[in-house]
Amino acid sequence: MLILLPPSEGKASSGDGPALDPASLSLPELTPARESVLAALEEVCARPVDEARTVLGLGPRQADAVQRNRELRTAATLRAADLYTGVLYDVLRLPELLAGPSAGRVEETVLVFSGLWGVLRPTDPVPPYRLSMGVSLPPLGPLGAFWRSQLTEALTKLAEGHLVVDCRSAAYAAAFRPGPDVAERTVTVRVLRQTVVDGVVRRSVVSHLAKAARGAVAHSLLASGAAPQSPGELVEVLADLGHRVELTAPARGGPHVLNVIVSD
Repeated sequence: MLILLPPSEGKASSGDGPALDPASLSLPELTPARESVLAALEEVCARPVDEARTVLGLGPRQADAVQRNRELRTAATLRAADLYTGVLYDVLRLPELLAGPSAGRVEETVLVFSGLWGVLRPTDPVPPYRLSMGVSLPPLGPLGAFWRSQLTEALTKLAEGHLVVDCRSAAYAAAFRPGPDVAERTVTVRVLRQTVVDGVVRRSVVSHLAKAARGAVAHSLLASGAAPQSPGELVEVLADLGHRVELTAPARGGPHVLNVIVSD
């Protein structure tokens, strides 16, 4: 099984590990692409701060993010598991999982997508940074399209024979779109909020609850040691773990959709 995750906007501000070594990161075949994005980001951040903020889509109060990007090659690093601190990661609790007996399985199962690094495994050491997959980074262009050209072959090979549980947001889903062979073993996690209005059950796609729900699903799968081999088995496992889930048949050539039903 592979679990695909987005990063989080919330990140730790510092680490205590050695300086960045791009060649030490997982999937070393991505090193040239990572170096290209890193160099392009450094070039943008060498511009006046306001200009760099505009390119990166940052607000007036995020000048510190530009400075942080200027120091990527010399700043102290920390594990990806400790770097991301948003809602999904608060619920997922990767550091706790990596401290337990299933640490090796967690390392092999989780892939975190990143506008700067493409994908990371939980123990990959990187410095704090700010670069969204939705940015069009000169001269590379939209990062979703750039990384799709770099990741498709590597991740298609990595996913061979595995169930893929896709918890990514739309911006990060653009960086890898499974082909038909992988898509038939892929389940995209969608979160629906259920309410009852005047006795009528209504469901709607939510954003504020979705991150926590995806984190909970990923944590359950990793902490339980479950190893579902198919979308159907995934539904059974998650139901046994206390999640309310429903599987939707895929569109032609596309992945299955797993609806996770939540209530306020």
